[in-house]
Amino acid sequence: MRAGALSDAARLDWLRLIRSENVGPVTFLQLLQRYGSAAAALSALPDLARKGGRASLRIATRADAERELEATTKAGARLVARGEPDYPTGFTTIYDAPPLISMRGRAPLGADPARVVAIVGARNASGVGVRFARTLAADLGSKGLIVASGLARGIDAAAHTGALATGTIAVLAGGIDQPYPPENKPLCAEIAEKGLVIAEQAVGTEPHGRHFPRRNRLISGASCGVVVVEAALHSGSLITARMALEQSREVFAVPGSPLDPRCRGTNNLLREGATLVEEADDVVRALTGLRTLREPAGDGYSITNAATPQPELDAARARITELLSPSPVAVDELIRQSRLTPAIVLTILLELELAGRLQRHPGNQVSLL
Repeated sequence: MRAGALSDAARLDWLRLIRSENVGPVTFLQLLQRYGSAAAALSALPDLARKGGRASLRIATRADAERELEATTKAGARLVARGEPDYPTGFTTIYDAPPLISMRGRAPLGADPARVVAIVGARNASGVGVRFARTLAADLGSKGLIVASGLARGIDAAAHTGALATGTIAVLAGGIDQPYPPENKPLCAEIAEKGLVIAEQAVGTEPHGRHFPRRNRLISGASCGVVVVEAALHSGSLITARMALEQSREVFAVPGSPLDPRCRGTNNLLREGATLVEEADDVVRALTGLRTLREPAGDGYSITNAATPQPELDAARARITELLSPSPVAVDELIRQSRLTPAIVLTILLELELAGRLQRHPGNQVSLL
């Protein structure tokens, strides 16, 4: 999607649309594809939600959007839309790229994802792990690479600190003015001055558990590869590694002692085929020749506003609802089993999501709530 620079009015409409109830990044893009503009999509929301089984839907007002824009500016940041020149190029290649992000700092750092490497790991990292992450980040920076991470305590903070002099990108879980944990607020301010700070959530949003996996997809999305330094089994860092694989990024892991629970996740990544990292050159060698990332991994279908007889749509809704369950299913499988056109299936899924009855999952899968 190439939006170009948005007008002030269009930026407000984009902001209203993404902040409206049950509108996520995938839904936002489908609405733009179907209606051509955010303004037209906003007008269509109530009817789409009603068809999905919901009587009313909270739609962000113009005043809401204006207040958020003003608060973002007061926080020293700006809102950048997908398709605009300063939007991080790596984000455009992921399936659920955020339509709008808040940014502070040097936007060019996110321009070439082939030069960005993420470093993530345990919050309760060992002294050895912290020292290794700081040194690795500094060495990668000296070789012309930008280091991205999530500003968490432990490995993340060490990676940012090591790369401050050469360039680092911090992706926040909450709003652009809500760095977490609080003790990393000075580090965040320094990154905003020397590097780049990015947030998907609205300014003022305090980070909660559900925000961190969404942040993790952007850490991996901004980069061409993710290095995991100390991670327990089932840790958030392994979620980032899994998302990197789903986004066709490289995954690296630093080996650790089998006696340290903080290293079981990284050792398991190595067992599953991750590239072993003992020094920066291990990363550089693996990335040699990797200069571009694949274009967006969307669903491959377009959703249009073509007229479909109401009785046919009603029957199609009943069929799709019958096929859905709490277990995730691929959209391609729904199309195959229903024998309906992709446009009709996507329209019905859009209606159900706006009605709060559908949940989207990685890999273009959906489930019924």
